[in-house]
Formats: sequence, structure tokens, C-alpha cells
Amino acid sequence: MAMTLMKGNEAIGEAAIVAGCRFYFGYPITPQNELPAYMAARLPEVGGTFLQAESEVAAINMVLGASAAGARVMTSSSSPGVSLKQEGISYMAGAELPAVVVNMMRGGPGLGNIAGAQGDYFQAVKGGGHGDYHSIVLAPSTVQELADLTVKAFDLADQYRVVVIILGDGFTGQMSEPVTMPSPTGRSFDKTGWMLSGARDRAPHLVASMRLNPETALSQLNDRLQAKYATIERQEAMSESVAVEDAEYLLVGFGLSARICRSAVSALRRAGVKAGLVRPITLWPFPSAAIATAAAGKKNVLVVEMNSGQMLQDVRLAVGGAAPVDFYGTLGGLTPQVDAIVERIRGHVQ
Repeated sequence: MAMTLMKGNEAIGEAAIVAGCRFYFGYPITPQNELPAYMAARLPEVGGTFLQAESEVAAINMVLGASAAGARVMTSSSSPGVSLKQEGISYMAGAELPAVVVNMMRGGPGLGNIAGAQGDYFQAVKGGGHGDYHSIVLAPSTVQELADLTVKAFDLADQYRVVVIILGDGFTGQMSEPVTMPSPTGRSFDKTGWMLSGARDRAPHLVASMRLNPETALSQLNDRLQAKYATIERQEAMSESVAVEDAEYLLVGFGLSARICRSAVSALRRAGVKAGLVRPITLWPFPSAAIATAAAGKKNVLVVEMNSGQMLQDVRLAVGGAAPVDFYGTLGGLTPQVDAIVERIRGHVQ
């Protein structure tokens, strides 16, 4: 397919249509407004439905309804808006309903500002809503990857009957880069065993997240969910490694921070310092094994994030004390600086 210059938010929208998404429900908030605007224009052209809901709470419950009917459906928002969706996401986890939720993170807490940030890591990776559940969390770092991972997100959602979160930030959503739009994967998933499609010729299905008997129904659901999550952890963790083989110092970053880390690795290499990078692509399941392997024997591991140190906790668990772990973070919509990363690593050079 032809390469096109696209803004990140718009690339997500077109990739969702490629993946077969025909329903979008959302509510405007900066810095992701180009995505619902794009879907409002494109979905009617492909026979789909766009609806601007009266609130984020309404939007996620519309997503729940469309998913229960077997549709491929998506919503998007930015940090405070995604907070309002958490109850519905938990309900969908309890009902085992697939959907894709996009969060273009902005500075917080509270209403914060509209600059890109990475302060929603805990919310996305550790659940966000109530109960023992997980969402798959994908962390793109380029506009091309925003498109590629959007197509993958719909397949993962249907395969495992989970919510998949695309965790970007305001900068990746707003930047424009050349994109080759991915093709449909061709994968199909049988939903006839659970979706609500009319019970004229079959026994009725029940889609619900309330199970009042803790000794049977609710415990059985949770056992099934945990077994599913264990399978996802074994099979779906993804990461990228850059110049790790001979590195003495290791950087770990995701999303936009990883792009900046990549530049820092190049600068350090030019200065004679052997540095490498591991970039988690799935934040859940977290690529702990890849990070542990990459960190083995390193003199220092530096985690770089646009927050106060959220992924840092998972990196420390993965490294397990095999190497010292340092942190460099920026807050409030500020971006990490290559020179600062280089100086932090050079401070550990012996």
C-alpha cells in the first residue's frame, strides 16, 4: 500500500477501519480530538456508526453494548476522560467483552494540561477499575506503530475477550509521520457462543458482570480470568532491543520516551560509551524476561519515563537486583532531554 503522511490520531482511526471497526462512541477531549473527528467522517463512508456520547461514562457503556452484540468497537479519550471510563472497563472485564480503548495521555493529575505525558501507566497496567482484572496494554512509539498496533489490538481483544488499551501520549497523537497503512489480518473469531444476537433458534445467552454467589459463579469467573491472563502473559509479551548485545549500560523506556532514549544511545555510542535500549511494546503483559536478560551483567540500568517512576517498579522487579536501577523522569507534560540522559549514564561510567 502507498505511504501517506498522517497525524498519529488519524492513523489510529484509519487502522481501526482496516481492522473492521464499525462502531465508535466517544466524547471530545484534547489531545485526541482528531481521532473522533476522523471517525465521524470515515465511519459513515464504510457503513459504520459514529456517535458522540453525552459523556465519557455514556460512551464506554455504549461500547459495552455494541461489544455484547458482537461488533468490533472502539472508544478514545485522554487521561481524565479515561478515568471516567474505568467503571465500564471493569464491567467489560467481568463480562469478558472485547473492545479497544485509546488513551492519548496528557499531563496530570486532575485536569492538568494538554501536553503529552505518561502518568497513566499505573491506571492502565494495574487495572484502573475495581476487581482482579487486566487489560492488554500496547505502547506505540511511532505513527506507523500506532497504525500497526491498532490492527493488532482488535485481534487480541477478540482472541482473548478482553479490553485492549492503546496507551499513547499527546505528542505521538499529534505528530505527523509517513505511514503505510497495514492490511487486514484476515483472522476471524467465532462469537456465536456468547454474543447477544437473538435467541429465536437457540438457548439465550447472558452477558453480565454480576455474579452474586461467591462460592460458585464469581469464584469460577475469577479462576477463568486468571487462567486467561496467565496465557496472555506467556504468549503476548512484546519488546524491542537496540544495541543490547555488547552494551554495558541499559536504557528502558516506552512510547515517546523510548524514541528519546534511542537518540541517547546513539549519542553515548559516539562518545565511546556502550549503551543499549529495551523498549517494552506491551506494558501488560510486561516483558519481564526480555528486560531481565538484557540487564544481566550491566553496570547500570536507567529507566526513562514522563512520570514520577511508574514503569520503574516493574523494571526493578524484572531486574531482580541483578544490576543497579536508576531513574530519570519528567512531569507535567515536559519531555526527557537527550543531554540529561547522556549525563546521567556518564555519571555511572567508571
